[in-house]
Amino acid sequence: MLPARHAAPVQKGLLLALLLSLAACGGGGGGDSSSPADPGTTVPTPTPPSGLTPPSEADAQRFLSQATFGPTQANIDSLRTVGFKPWLASQFQAKGNLYSTGYSDAIHKAGLKDFCKQFSGFPNDYARNNCWREYYSAEPLSREFYRNALYGPDQLRQRAALALSQLFVVSNAEVEGTYGLREYQQMLANKAFGNFRDLLKSVTLSPVMGTYLNLVNNSKADPNENFARELLQLFSIGPCQLNADGTLPGGQCVATYDNNGVRDVAFALTGWTYPAGGVSPWGSSGWKNPTYLRGQMLAVAAEHDQTERKLPGGGTLAASRTPEQALDAVIDALYQHPNLPPFIGKQLIQHLVTSNPSPAYVARVSQAFVSGKAYDFGSGVRGDMQALFAAILLDPEARGDNKNSDPNYGRLREPAQYIAGMLRALNASSDGANFYWWWGNELGQIVFNANSVFNFYPPDYPLPGTDVVGPAFAIENANSTLARLNLATAMLYWGGLQAEDDRPGATGTQINGSNWLALADNPTLLVDSLDKVLVTGGLPANIKTGIVDAVGVWNEKTHGATWREERARSAVYLVLASPEYQVQR
Repeated sequence: MLPARHAAPVQKGLLLALLLSLAACGGGGGGDSSSPADPGTTVPTPTPPSGLTPPSEADAQRFLSQATFGPTQANIDSLRTVGFKPWLASQFQAKGNLYSTGYSDAIHKAGLKDFCKQFSGFPNDYARNNCWREYYSAEPLSREFYRNALYGPDQLRQRAALALSQLFVVSNAEVEGTYGLREYQQMLANKAFGNFRDLLKSVTLSPVMGTYLNLVNNSKADPNENFARELLQLFSIGPCQLNADGTLPGGQCVATYDNNGVRDVAFALTGWTYPAGGVSPWGSSGWKNPTYLRGQMLAVAAEHDQTERKLPGGGTLAASRTPEQALDAVIDALYQHPNLPPFIGKQLIQHLVTSNPSPAYVARVSQAFVSGKAYDFGSGVRGDMQALFAAILLDPEARGDNKNSDPNYGRLREPAQYIAGMLRALNASSDGANFYWWWGNELGQIVFNANSVFNFYPPDYPLPGTDVVGPAFAIENANSTLARLNLATAMLYWGGLQAEDDRPGATGTQINGSNWLALADNPTLLVDSLDKVLVTGGLPANIKTGIVDAVGVWNEKTHGATWREERARSAVYLVLASPEYQVQR
C-alpha cells in the first residue's frame, strides 16, 4: 500500500516538459497509402499474426490497451501464454458483469405528478434524499460501469459496449429514468457480439432511443424527422457515399440521401408507442401509451403511414404494409447498403485502435463485415460482430512491435479509458463513485451523458497543425489535461477518493501500489516495468532517464522511512503524466 500524503513533489521542469509535449501528440493512423478500393471490391487480407503463437510483451500490452480497459502485468503474462485468438474466443463467450436489474421503474408506474415528493416506497433515507440521482439520472449506472471496467471478466464486451454507446448515442441530458437507461446500455452489451442488423433494430425499437430522438408516438400526419435523420447520418450509412475503404469516390462528397429521403424514412417509421406498463397521472392520451422505458416499443397500425415511400439505397416501400414490415424494410435497406461496412467499421477502429486507420485497414474490416468471417471467427453471415471485432483487433495494422515510432499511429485515451486504465494499473478497489459529475465533468466525459447525439466528440475532429484527425482531442484542453494529473495526484497522494457518508455500501476508491513498491529499490527497474505495462515500452530515452533521475532523488538518508513509497509514487505519477501514456499506441 502507498500511505496518503498531502503533496506531490516532483521535478517541475520534467513535468512541464511532459505537459507541453502532450500538445504535440496526435495519435493518428498507419502509414499505408494504398489506393482507394471501389465499392464492393474484395480486398485481399495480408497474412496476419497467427494469433496462436505467443505475442511479444509489447504487442500483448498494446492488444490489451485496445481490447480491455487497461493491461496489468498478470493480464499481459496470461495473454502471452494463450495467444490472441484463444483470448478472443474466450472473451466472445465470457459471461460478464451485468448492470443490476434492481433499478426501480416506479417513476413511470406509480402515476404520481411529483414522484420524489409523493412516493412512499423508498427503500431507505438515502434513496429518498437523493431521489433524482437514484431514480432519474445515469449516475448509478456510471458507478456500475466503472466497477465493470475495473473488475469485469468480459473486458472486450465492456469495451465494445462503450464504443457502441458512442455510436448509438442516448443521453441522460435528455432522457430521465435510471431503469430505462440501464435497459439500453445492457442491450448494447448483450448485442455487441451478435449481428449488426439485430443490434440496429433493437436500437430503433428502444423506448429510450424513441424518447431521445422523438420516434416514439410519431403519428402518420406529420412525423418528427429527428430519428430518421440520425439513423441515416450517424447510425448506419453516413452522409457521403464511400468506397469500401472509407474514402470518398473522386475525393468529393456525394450525398447518400436528401431531405426527401429523410422524410420518407420518418413516414415509414410512424406508428410506434411506449411499451405497456406505464401509468400517467394525467389519464389517457388516446393511442399513445404512457411513458415506460422497459421493453421494446409497440406498433399501432392505425397510426402508421400507408403511402408508398422510397427506401435508402433506391428501393421502394409498398403502400400497403404494417409498421413491423416497414421497419424491417428500412433496417434491411440500411443493412445491405454498401456504405454501412466502412462507415461503422472505421469508427469502431477509431474507438479501439487508432484514430486514422489506413484505407487498406478499413477495407479489410469492411470485407469482414460483408463476409461475416475473419481469422476463423464469425458465422459467415453479413454483419457478424465477432468477425468485425476480430478483424479490427487482429489486423496487421493493429498488431506488431514497431508502433511507437509512428507519430500518426494511435488514439488519445478518452477520459473513461484513462480513469479505468489508471485504476486497473494501480490495483484499485472502488465502488465506481465520484467519476460521474465530479471527475467525469472535470475530465470532459460523463459517461451516458453526452451533450448531443453527436457524442462527446466527432470522429473527424481535426488535430490543429496536422493533417490527421484526433477525435478525443475535441474534449481535451489545458484544464482537462491538468484534471487528469489532479486525479492521479488524488489517488497517489491524497489517499484516494473518500466514500460518501450516507450511501449504503459506499467504499470510495483506494489504490494498492504494493507491486510497484516492491521495485522501488531499483529506479531503473521500476520505471522499466511501468513503461512495459502502461506505455508498451514507448517512453523516449530522454524522458525515461529524466523519470529515473527524479525517482532516484528519494533515498533513506534524505527522506527518511518513506523513501520507497515516494519513489513508487513519483514513478507512477510521472509515467501517467507522460504523453506516451495519454496517447494509446
